[in-house]
Formats: sequence, C-alpha cells, structure tokens
Amino acid sequence: MPRVRSAALLSAIALAACNDSSTQQPTRPIKVTSAEQQQLHQLDALNLAIALKRAIYDAGYTCKRVTDAGFVGAWKNNDMWMAHCVYDKGAPVDWAVFAGPDGSAQVRNCADIKTGNRQLSAAEAVPGCAIKQRPKGNFNEVR
Repeated sequence: MPRVRSAALLSAIALAACNDSSTQQPTRPIKVTSAEQQQLHQLDALNLAIALKRAIYDAGYTCKRVTDAGFVGAWKNNDMWMAHCVYDKGAPVDWAVFAGPDGSAQVRNCADIKTGNRQLSAAEAVPGCAIKQRPKGNFNEVR
C-alpha cells in the first residue's frame, strides 16, 4: 500500500506543477501580416506616395502632394506609415496610415497622435510619426 500512496502523491505533485504559471514560457504575441502589408515595403517612392495618397482619399481626407513618406513601425498587427502632404493653400499635414493584416487602412492626422490617448497603456501607445525607413527613389516626381 505505501507504493500506491507515493504514486498518488507523485501524480498530485506532477498535476500541480502543470498548473504552476512560474514554469510556463512567456507568451509572445502573434504577428499576422497580409500580402498588401508586405507589398508596401517593396514600393519605390513614387508608388508608395500613390498608395498612401489613395488611402488618405479613401478615408475621406485630402492630400495635394506627398513630399515625404515612409515606414514608421509596427503597432499591434498594423504597419504604420507616414505621408507628409502639402497643399496649395494651408499648412502641410502629416498623415499616419495604418495598414492592417486584412488589407484595410486606417488614417489619422499625426497631430492627433502626438496629443496621445490617456486611455491607452504605455504598451498600447501609438508610435510617434517619425519615419524610420524611406523607400528608394524620391518624391519629386509625385504630384
């Protein structure tokens, strides 16, 4: 009988160890990407400007001419891009374009992002609109 008790005790210890969160590996978030997100990284300056300008217009905003643009970074499952738009009249505007893994795009004025969102934790905060990677080519041909 003592062997049965020790076997039962070992089983209980093993089962308790399975529920011990201190021995579990830390979880890493899964990054889902789409073909559209990957294609944006392959575009030259002219075609990136066209793609970002189209996203800005599709969101209901305007952009007369893109004079600078590039990749800002990842935020959750979105790739964040920035386009610097100039207009015939009025001040230039920096637009943040978030390309989602489902092929969608969300557009925000970078001035609104700078003000921050006090409801978000530091880990959820949106990166500032600072271009970290520019495409090949230049934006002078873009109108």
